[in-house]
Amino acid sequence: MKARRHFAILDIIAGQRVGTQEELCDLLREHGFNVTQATVSRDIKELKLAKTPDGLGYYYSLPEGASPRNSMDRMQRIFQDLVVSCDHSENIIVIKTISAGAQSVASVIDAYGNPHILGTVAGDDTIIVVVRSSLAVLEVMSIFNGMINA
Repeated sequence: MKARRHFAILDIIAGQRVGTQEELCDLLREHGFNVTQATVSRDIKELKLAKTPDGLGYYYSLPEGASPRNSMDRMQRIFQDLVVSCDHSENIIVIKTISAGAQSVASVIDAYGNPHILGTVAGDDTIIVVVRSSLAVLEVMSIFNGMINA
């Protein structure tokens, strides 16, 4: 849960100006996270977010020279660099990667925190992704294929 919340925080601050912890709490709640200000304060410290000045005051940003560890951009790059193919059967998705690429791809899938995904099992070049229902498989496949073909 914490990894998914951190992932969401990084995506939120990468996509819009967030000036206060309260504002970040509200945005996280809109993304389905039931958080308190104290939790967000700890997350900000753990992520080492900086307060950066601009003409409107201050906003949260990554520290100088840092890049979001689990951002959508990173996930997309990893998919494009490592994923060879993606197919499904019932509620199981099988992802083929280049040799030794499965662990990295599975890690970003797990960090992404899609509520339809129960989990991943990665070998050397193959990942099994277990989806909650066969109805959600096409939605998850669409996300994965979008990452590969972007």
